[in-house]
Amino acid sequence: MTNAYPPAAPPPPPQPGYPAAAGAISPKSRLVATLLSFFLGGLGIDRFYLGNIGMGVAKLLVGWLTLGIWPLVDFIFIVAGQAHDGQGLPVADWQTN
Repeated sequence: MTNAYPPAAPPPPPQPGYPAAAGAISPKSRLVATLLSFFLGGLGIDRFYLGNIGMGVAKLLVGWLTLGIWPLVDFIFIVAGQAHDGQGLPVADWQTN
């Protein structure tokens, strides 16, 4: 007996902001992101490094209005391993690639 259904189409390419594959991690260094967030987080440099350009610009322009809370929260997220890069991949590796 033959299959009456046509073959399945290949999955679509990953969209920006969504993980490319389950279990994939970002090539960005968590250590570098942590140091940038600690020293230059108020300027949004950590967001630029991670590839979140829009959030980096927003943090640069209005981050000071939060009286340092936004940079502190970003720092905690990066240290805790909850940050994601511009492709939606988790920044989990402490080593540089």
